[in-house]
Amino acid sequence: MGKLHIVDHPLIQHKLTIMRDKHTGAKDFRVLLDEISMLMGYEVTRDFPLCDVNIETPMTHMTGKKIAGKKLAIVPILRAGLGMVDGLLKLLPVAKVGHIGLYRDPVTHTPVVYYCKLPTDIDERIVVVCDPMLATGGSASDAISMLKEKGCKNIRLMCLVSAPEGVSKVQNDHPDVEIFTAALDKELNENCYIVPGLGDAGDRLFGTK
Repeated sequence: MGKLHIVDHPLIQHKLTIMRDKHTGAKDFRVLLDEISMLMGYEVTRDFPLCDVNIETPMTHMTGKKIAGKKLAIVPILRAGLGMVDGLLKLLPVAKVGHIGLYRDPVTHTPVVYYCKLPTDIDERIVVVCDPMLATGGSASDAISMLKEKGCKNIRLMCLVSAPEGVSKVQNDHPDVEIFTAALDKELNENCYIVPGLGDAGDRLFGTK
């Protein structure tokens, strides 16, 4: 079963509480999502392998450490996932970015694919799938399936807020994928929104309804 990592650093929890507040406007919501994504990036990349490199400091020669040639791709699920990309790129500026477009059918609550554009060498990269909300898990599971069809073997899912139902869905469908989330909330309501959640992340991010 894919491991669930709850990234509960005090700074992340503080910023997430502000994001949850319904009075927080789109500008602050965007800034906070960017900041939390960067902070979560430290945990998502914690196990990246290192290799030794010889360098010269102003004082002497030494053997230092660098990431061992692992290439990364960041793949946001449109549209809310876009708000998580810049935070990760601040840590990993050479990463390539793909996009998967999914929307939730308002009646069936199942995901519908409308766009997919990925780096040509996506199968050679560690892939971080980004979506602020892991609700039913349908969109995330479908996005991961699309990536696996392209040959991806090392996929991680990074979310802001998750529901138990969504975590179970991804773990059952993709037991090899690790999930990183800032909070595991109580449940989904009758409209498949996370409770207590923070509302529709895409609408709050872009100021739409």
